[in-house]
Amino acid sequence: MPQRQPRDTGRTAFVADTTALILFFTTTGIINERFLAGMTWEQVLHARLLGAVLMVPVARPYGLWRDWVMRRATDGRLSRVLWDSVALLSFQVPLYAAIIASSGASAGGLVRGTLGAAVMMLLLGRPYGVFLNWIRRLFGLPAGGEKPMSLNS
Repeated sequence: MPQRQPRDTGRTAFVADTTALILFFTTTGIINERFLAGMTWEQVLHARLLGAVLMVPVARPYGLWRDWVMRRATDGRLSRVLWDSVALLSFQVPLYAAIIASSGASAGGLVRGTLGAAVMMLLLGRPYGVFLNWIRRLFGLPAGGEKPMSLNS
């Protein structure tokens, strides 16, 4: 009887993490860029297209970063909220600032947009972490940050 081939968990994790990041942050990015940074719809479109391209190589490294940071969290809700927010803030805000700067935000818009993104990341850290775990489960992967994900399992 032929042996069943193991699923390529690394590839699956890449697709799951990328799907989650693009879906979640395209939506929240549009809100921040248009209404907080005051960017035009054309600038928002440019930022979201650039953001989507940049999210592909960044999504899995962020997923791994989040899993590593979340190992510090306890089972308490406040701890999980805090560490999910720290993970998102520390990884995504510098990248986001570069995206909107290169998309034509004014100096004031860059400051407002970056500060807005920082506040959003603090508020969205846990919701995104829950969303990411949900997407991972849809792809048949364990939820990250709750039990270690292995690229070889």
